Amino acid sequence: MFPIHRPRRLRQTTQLRRMVRENVVTTSDLIYPLFAVPGEGIAQEVKSMPGVYQLSVDKIVAEAKEVYDLGIPSIILFGIPDNKDVEATGAWHDCGIVQKAATAVKEAVPELVIIADTCLCEYTSHGHCGYLEVGDLSGRVLNDPTLELLQKTAVSQAKAGADIIAPSGMMDGFVQAIRTGLDEAGFQDTPILSYAAKYASAYYGPFRDAAESAPQFGDRRTYQMDPANSQEAIKEIELDIAEGADMLMIKPALAYMDIIWRVKEATNLPVAAYNVSGEYSMVKAAALNGWIDEQKVVMETLTGFKRSGADLILTYHAKDAARWLQE
Repeated sequence: MFPIHRPRRLRQTTQLRRMVRENVVTTSDLIYPLFAVPGEGIAQEVKSMPGVYQLSVDKIVAEAKEVYDLGIPSIILFGIPDNKDVEATGAWHDCGIVQKAATAVKEAVPELVIIADTCLCEYTSHGHCGYLEVGDLSGRVLNDPTLELLQKTAVSQAKAGADIIAPSGMMDGFVQAIRTGLDEAGFQDTPILSYAAKYASAYYGPFRDAAESAPQFGDRRTYQMDPANSQEAIKEIELDIAEGADMLMIKPALAYMDIIWRVKEATNLPVAAYNVSGEYSMVKAAALNGWIDEQKVVMETLTGFKRSGADLILTYHAKDAARWLQE
């Protein structure tokens, strides 16, 4: 007549719920993205991402100190150069904006882990992630020549002080090319966090405002993954592992938690989830309109990423989450 098993017994109080909680978000899980721009004293808010700024190197350093003081162990750097060209010169030049920012942050906050996004779309005049055929307006990137640019970029970032290289262009063989370049340059101990399963997603829209990286024509569907595919993600991560990846990333995160789970089940490497710009901006817009409780929604979402198997979470909510976790 009456239930023998009563799961509600362990839900009665806050302390009981804490004791039996299966997944917990901590500041150690968080990675904070930062956008570096040339100049000094610049903090330009991204219109489509309230609370996110394009920052000059001096402001990046100040932000890095705040991030470290909040207990967040890592940042990932993106750059917006002064000039763009077909060679993506700003990506691999020793005086590139990410290189300058990495060096300055490493000098000011040596214990903070610096991840360098190793991609070319912010630096090419056409906005695609590598070389194109002359006259090509489809956006079909030439794979093998682009590997040379990615290799040069990774080595220059490591020389500048980046602790982790994170290639995101989804070129075939990009992990192996970068691993080879790093090893030959004496950076055998520099790990690679591969964007192993990066989907051609509509959730990236606000990021392209922040990084000024929207393609001038075509799209990125010939190199980023089809959102309908999941088995292909396993193929991609297996290739990256074989090529020497040390960690794997799934991007985006919110609509791809099944992929995070499958990747975690398929490997014993650390798995990162990128809580991307569109996911952030939707929450911010709803919160600013009073439609949701921002803190509760953000923390529930981050917990969902952990539950799905993510060991690390790249998120623009990182600083807010760190503060909330201290409450």
